Order: sequence, then structure tokens, then C-alpha cells
Amino acid sequence: MVRPVTADEDAAGVPCPVCRTPNQPHRRFCRRCAAPLTSVAGPEPLPWWRTVWPFRRRTRAGSGRLTRLLVILAVVLALCAAGFLLLPAGRNLFEDTRDKLGKAKPVTPARVTATDQLPGHTADLTTDGLSNRYWAASRPGASVTYSFGKPFRLVDLIITNGASKSAEEYARQARALRVDMEVTAQDGKVHRQEIDLSDKPGSQTVPVGISDVRKIRLTLNAPVGLTRGRGIALAEVEFFQRT
Repeated sequence: MVRPVTADEDAAGVPCPVCRTPNQPHRRFCRRCAAPLTSVAGPEPLPWWRTVWPFRRRTRAGSGRLTRLLVILAVVLALCAAGFLLLPAGRNLFEDTRDKLGKAKPVTPARVTATDQLPGHTADLTTDGLSNRYWAASRPGASVTYSFGKPFRLVDLIITNGASKSAEEYARQARALRVDMEVTAQDGKVHRQEIDLSDKPGSQTVPVGISDVRKIRLTLNAPVGLTRGRGIALAEVEFFQRT
């Protein structure tokens, strides 16, 4: 409905978009046709690349909320993964998994010393690669220390107990059924592990899994067959690192 315009109303002002009648600035509706004077802004035009298939898509209601939820979920998962790796238990599990999936290669110590050894049976014979030569100690509690030039991840330890892999030679010397291992890491932290050995000739593998190893000490205990004229024999010790 169109109402008549009185003469005393100001003829200057914002023109109505419908009937073009001037209106005072404070008015929200036209004084003649009551049409709204403030137009609703339409959506901004899309960039040209959004008008080309396959980018030509309509934005669905709530799509922004979904994006925010996905971003929050990604951040939470990243924080959980970081916490898992930083915690000692999570870090150890991660390293153990890498040990199982990776390959191992032998590593040779730079120096070998012992607290006790019989003549002709020095401690360095445990790393010469020959299982028919051995280190012999005169008493239980004797230890051998292996020092390495640079830190490494110790995955496995292979011990050939006794004097030889040969059953006949094996029985001629005493053997240690328990070896106390002390591993010193790069940061000075000491890891201790008690190793029980079988009283039989041949190699025995000991899983370890310690990082940044610099020094390993093996102490012979619980000997069997130790009599006068015999020593506690240890034929070979092999160390393996993760590649």
C-alpha cells in the first residue's frame, strides 16, 4: 500500500530502492511504500577457479565446524604421539619395535681388559672370532670389560660359554652358569642384567636393547666344574648393533 507524502517532509535524503522517494537518513523503511531502505548484502562472489569443475562446489552448512573438528583431532593425535615417544615406556617400546624390524650387524670393542686371567688365556681371546680359544679366570667374581669407540644401540649379545663349542673340549674347563652384565651408556647411566647360561657347548643369544652403549662389563658367577688346575672359561662374546 502506498501512502501519500506530506509536503512538510524533507525532499532530500536516501532514495527508496523501490519507488525512489527521498527519505531521511534515520529511517529504516520508505515513508511512502514502506519498503526496507537497507539492502541485505549478498554473498561474496567466488574466485574464478572455484567456478571451474571440479572445484565448483557448494559450501554446505556446518562444513566449517567439521574442518575445525578435524584440526582439533589432528592436534590431539599429534600431542598423544609426542607424549608416547617422550615417556620412557613409550620410547622403549618404540626402540624395541625398531630392533625387531631392523637388521643387526656385529660391532667390535676397541679395548678389552679383565680383573683376572690365567697365562695364555687372556680376555681379548673372547673377541678374536675363534671359539676354540678362550679367556680363563681363576676364581668366580672375575670380570671382563669391553670398551667401544663410539656409542651404539646394543641389540643382542651372543655368548659361547666354556672352553670351546666342542663337547669334549667344553668339559675340560669350568663354566659360569650366571653372568652379571653391567652396561654403561653415553650419559653415564648404568644398566644391569643377570644372564643365566645353559651348561652346554654352543652359542647362546641374549636379547638386550640398550641405546648409546659405551662400556660393557661381564662378571662370571655360579661356576661348575671348578677344581684344582682348572679355570672358568669363556670362549667367545659377540656384540650386535642395529643398523
